[in-house]
Amino acid sequence: MGVPATTPPAPRPGRLKPLGSVVVVVGVVAVALAVAAYVMPKAAPGAGDPAAPAPAPAPAEVAPAEPAAVQDVTRTIVYSLFGAAGARNLTYVGADSGLEQQAAVTTPWSVTVTRTAPASEAEFASLAAQSAAAGDLTCRITVDGAVVAEKSVSREGAQLSCSA
Repeated sequence: MGVPATTPPAPRPGRLKPLGSVVVVVGVVAVALAVAAYVMPKAAPGAGDPAAPAPAPAPAEVAPAEPAAVQDVTRTIVYSLFGAAGARNLTYVGADSGLEQQAAVTTPWSVTVTRTAPASEAEFASLAAQSAAAGDLTCRITVDGAVVAEKSVSREGAQLSCSA
């Protein structure tokens, strides 16, 4: 009889073969290098590289252009309320562009506001009030003499708002 054939021992579960371990380590290192290359800032051209071309000379100094002159314009805004019964909870945009309020006014009522601002800026004007009793209540806004908003309500407690 001869020598009986031997079979290699079966690999134990849970253990990688040496070649598989090397492949995993190389893969992890490659991914780490790729992430580092993406995240880390690039060196400036020519830094430590003698073959890099010299930076281009700076352009000649150019005098800055004079900014265009901004024209200021003064606008006169007149807020008005008309009606027989007065108004409550009056709010309007004042001279400093802040809100002005009055609890109650008798009609007719008006206030003149003067504002100075760059001509390129749009002017915002707003007047809101609540009717104090039944009957018509009308708000009107004029800017430099031209009517830019007008609205009326006729029932008691109705809210009224003009904006331009």
